[in-house]
Amino acid sequence: MTLKDQLDKIRQERKEDIKDVVDLKKLDSLRVELLGKKGPITQALRGMRDLPADERPSFGQFANSVRDELQSAIETRRDELKKDMLNKQLEHEKIDVTLPGKPVAQGQPHVIQQIIDQIEDLFIGMGYQVLSGPEVEEDKYNFEMMNLPKDHPARDMQDTFYITKEILMRTQTSPMQARTLEKHDFSQGPLKMISPGVVYRRDTDDPTHSHQFHQVEGIVIDKHITMADLKGTLELVAHELFGDRFDIRLRPSYFPFTEPSVEADITCFNCGGKGCAVCKYTGWIEVLGAGMVHPNVLEMAGVDAEVYGGFAFGLGPDRFAMLKYGVDDIRNFYLNDIRFLTQFSKKG
Repeated sequence: MTLKDQLDKIRQERKEDIKDVVDLKKLDSLRVELLGKKGPITQALRGMRDLPADERPSFGQFANSVRDELQSAIETRRDELKKDMLNKQLEHEKIDVTLPGKPVAQGQPHVIQQIIDQIEDLFIGMGYQVLSGPEVEEDKYNFEMMNLPKDHPARDMQDTFYITKEILMRTQTSPMQARTLEKHDFSQGPLKMISPGVVYRRDTDDPTHSHQFHQVEGIVIDKHITMADLKGTLELVAHELFGDRFDIRLRPSYFPFTEPSVEADITCFNCGGKGCAVCKYTGWIEVLGAGMVHPNVLEMAGVDAEVYGGFAFGLGPDRFAMLKYGVDDIRNFYLNDIRFLTQFSKKG
């Protein structure tokens, strides 16, 4: 029997063997047996050297066709077996649609985001824009255009994460005020905006402070803006978010970018104004810093301080959340403890 006859016999017999295989593992073993390095086709191709030179091309072509035919038969059988396995699996894994479904827990915005959303809704209702800015900021906008030159001692109040001498993680969202003042066209109307976002300071973490926290800073610039406008705005914010059960007080303070400046305090939620460790035994917790925009800030942004003026403020959503929900440690907001966070419904 010639080599060609041997291969033709292998093709006919083994194709039947392939059809009879009922297991993928056995099919793979048969593939190795037929098409592997020690298989009959490989051996036949090695025996070509014993054939006359004029017969080798046609035999090689025939051997390759046998190999391709067997390979195709194996792949077809593999697909059939996989399909059969899937059908059997589907028959055994039927779904009873009458069974009650498993409840899926629905997520909600983080409590801090809920407060920010409430603040944004309040100010949008008063005609303010909501603008966001970069967290990695230039020293120029973070300090210098806020009336804090490089040698100003007030910079010590904000220990800062510097990336380079001129680039830092912003310590406040005020830089967006300076950026917006530079571009605003007052012939189109007054500037009323808030800028919410995350800020960073090298602060020591304690129940009321964190090295990373949130701020919402705002500014109003127009003709004939007074301190009375500022006071009315701050009182409205406090009462809208907390209700009338909290008292608010304004006391003189100092900020380089406002003059005059005030701080707004709200009755301590923990002791009701009697004095405790949370409020450092004062009965009040500081939540707002504000004041009339310093003329230097306006002039550096190209705004005529003789014509325009206004007020600016900065508040902390983290502390607002503490007040609203009676949380005694700001660090709880950042521990990602689901048991803590699920206490705060979206509706608040």
